[in-house]
Amino acid sequence: MQTDRPVPTLDDVAQTAGVSTATVSRCLNAPDRVAKSTRDRVNAAVAQLGYTPNFGARVMAAKRTFTIGAIIPTMENAIFARGLQAFQEELHKRGYTLLVASSAYSPKIEEEQIHALVARGADGLLLIGYERDPEIYRYLEQQKIPALVSWAYSKENQQPSIGFNNCASMCALAEEVLRLGHRKIGVVSGITNGNDRATQRLLGIETALQKNGLPLSILNVIETTYEIESGAVALEQLMSSASPPTVIMCGNDVLAAGALQRARDLGINLPGELSITGFDDIELATIVSPALTTVHVPHREMGHQAAVSLVDILEKKTDLVSVELQSSLRIRDTLGAVDHQQDQ
Repeated sequence: MQTDRPVPTLDDVAQTAGVSTATVSRCLNAPDRVAKSTRDRVNAAVAQLGYTPNFGARVMAAKRTFTIGAIIPTMENAIFARGLQAFQEELHKRGYTLLVASSAYSPKIEEEQIHALVARGADGLLLIGYERDPEIYRYLEQQKIPALVSWAYSKENQQPSIGFNNCASMCALAEEVLRLGHRKIGVVSGITNGNDRATQRLLGIETALQKNGLPLSILNVIETTYEIESGAVALEQLMSSASPPTVIMCGNDVLAAGALQRARDLGINLPGELSITGFDDIELATIVSPALTTVHVPHREMGHQAAVSLVDILEKKTDLVSVELQSSLRIRDTLGAVDHQQDQ
């Protein structure tokens, strides 16, 4: 149905609400700086008129799009969901919009998405992990687009990050596994090629063995994709080997959930005959039965601090500074001590 009704303007909102256009602008762009009673009048006028702010005008005035891009490796499971939710919540509070893309763990796809987000005017980017072609970082620097790494932290890496030390986190869990007497260790790792988080978690297990004077030969490592079925298949492979493990350490909770379910299907007693551990402490870790021993990752704190940092560099012109957050162990029902009589 055609209508000749004119598109409502900022002046129309101001007149209807009985305030100045500057007050309307502040209410829409910085509501915390406006009294609630005034804000309510302006919001009522916006709703009554069906007013939509002129995004293009805002962009031209500020020379920014108020958009932040985030590229995560996958949307197929909940690994990144909690952190990304906190990231979006903080951006929304500060008047920014989040654009999310998924690379499917492909460096080529990630590079294409970085270029696409920059072309669409993203003011800053959140990237997962450090490992990518150095030319990408040089490109972002040339474009003056701040890029922040998360889900990883390393003192040696110069790229700013807000995350946790994957190696140290998995090392702490592996030391607990060794303390409980396990000397036959299966590992179901994510694919390490192009994934520094998976690489560092595997290195954490190896570091724990070296610290305890144990040979790396007691490890049986399978690399696979991050899927529940992949964890299940890997468990069968490990348990059918000549020397089955007494514990299977998984690179994340998704793999661990698959391994746990297949172990139960096979009638394996957990943790009496076999222990299983994960990494991330997503909701899945507490829903599975028995409850999963894992590493708790500070997902929400990462997301919140990453948003604060990116907005601060855009608005206050501060430098991006790396921040190390702390992980912690969640010892639950799938990890037990070795029964050395059964392990003979």
